[in-house]
Amino acid sequence: MTEFPEPVPPERQPEGMASDIVIKAQPDDERVWVPMDENVWFRPLCLHTVEGYWTSLLRVRASGVVSCHRHPAPVHGYVIKGSWRYLEHDWIATEGSYVFEPPGETHTLVVDEDVDEMITWFLVNGAMLYMDRDGNLTGFSDVFQRIEMCREHYIKVGLGADFVNQFIR
Repeated sequence: MTEFPEPVPPERQPEGMASDIVIKAQPDDERVWVPMDENVWFRPLCLHTVEGYWTSLLRVRASGVVSCHRHPAPVHGYVIKGSWRYLEHDWIATEGSYVFEPPGETHTLVVDEDVDEMITWFLVNGAMLYMDRDGNLTGFSDVFQRIEMCREHYIKVGLGADFVNQFIR
């Protein structure tokens, strides 16, 4: 491996390059977690408006159905704590599991009764299309909707509307 005695000078970086995001993924301040439903929150990590994806932690602190949804683009996940499953599959995503969700699949995320807390990192490309049991679209979530959820929540908890800007690229 080659050693570099000095850092790369700033002028060698591409012009217009977005800035890095380096944050503590599981924050000390509870206010950073954005509520989605009772006992369900997300913690934004990167909200990429140009490419239309977001990456966040999903935290659930109760058993039950989180949502039935479909993705038009791939989703990647990594279980940090606890476990969860989809009603439509026979596998359980446990701590340390990596999950790939192919575009187009409709599934129902469930956290079982024996799980006190589930935290999973997700990279969601495109959108989440919320569905009812008959396959009818009932709502959606995309990166712009996530940003608005964050702004509203951060205003409400005293962090301010601009707090979300640190996650936007």
